[in-house]
Amino acid sequence: MLEIVYQDEYLIAINKPHGLLVHRSSIARDAKEFALQLLKTQIGKYVSPVHRLDRKTGGVLLFALDKEIEVAMHQQFMKGEVEKEYLAIVRGYSPDQMEIDYPLLKENGMMQEAFTKFKTLERAELAIPLGKHATSRYSLIEAKPTTGRMHQLRKHFAHIFHPIIGDRKHGCNKQNRFFKEQWDMTTMLLHASSLKFKHPITEQDVRISAPVQGEFKRVMNLMDWN
Repeated sequence: MLEIVYQDEYLIAINKPHGLLVHRSSIARDAKEFALQLLKTQIGKYVSPVHRLDRKTGGVLLFALDKEIEVAMHQQFMKGEVEKEYLAIVRGYSPDQMEIDYPLLKENGMMQEAFTKFKTLERAELAIPLGKHATSRYSLIEAKPTTGRMHQLRKHFAHIFHPIIGDRKHGCNKQNRFFKEQWDMTTMLLHASSLKFKHPITEQDVRISAPVQGEFKRVMNLMDWN
C-alpha cells in the first residue's frame, strides 16, 4: 500500500517508493506496477499526476483528484511557482553551499536553462579504501532546483564531480559498484523531500513533506547521520 502524506478533496500526495514508475512508459516495458494505477485502486477515485519523478527517485509525488485541479497545478509547475526540495547523498565532500547555473541539452538538441542551489547538511569519511584513496568520503545535501529539467539534479551533481550515489546513468560506476559489493545497495539516493505551493482552491500555502525511505535511511545510519 502506498504511503499517503497529504490528502484533501482536491489533491493527494504519496511518498513514492524508489524504483516505482509514475505511469506506463514505452521506455520501461519491464515495469508491472505504476504509482498512478496503484493509487487509483487504493483510494477508488480518479487521480492524475501533476508533475514527474524519475523512476529511481523516491519522495513526494502529487496527484490531482479532478481535471480542473490538474490543469491548475500543471500551470504552477510550468511557471516555477512550486518550491521543490530534495535530499541526496553524493560522492566526496561537497561545498557548504553552491549555485549551479548549467544549461542542459534537450532531446531535440536545443539547450535549456537549468538552475539548482544546494547546501551541504552532513559529511562523512569512512575508513574504507576505494581506488587510490585510503578512505571514502560522502555528503548529504539539500537541493532546491528552480527549473524542472529531466534528470536535472543528477546531471548537475555529476557536472560538479559530486555524483549521486546509485545513479547508473549519470553517476560514478566505481562508487555504485562499491555500494553494491560493500552493502548490497543499488537504490539511487535521491529523495524528493518536500513541495510548497499555493492551493489552487483555497489559495493557502501548502507544504507537503515525506520522510526518507528504507535504503536511504540505512545509508544515513552507515554514515552516522541523524
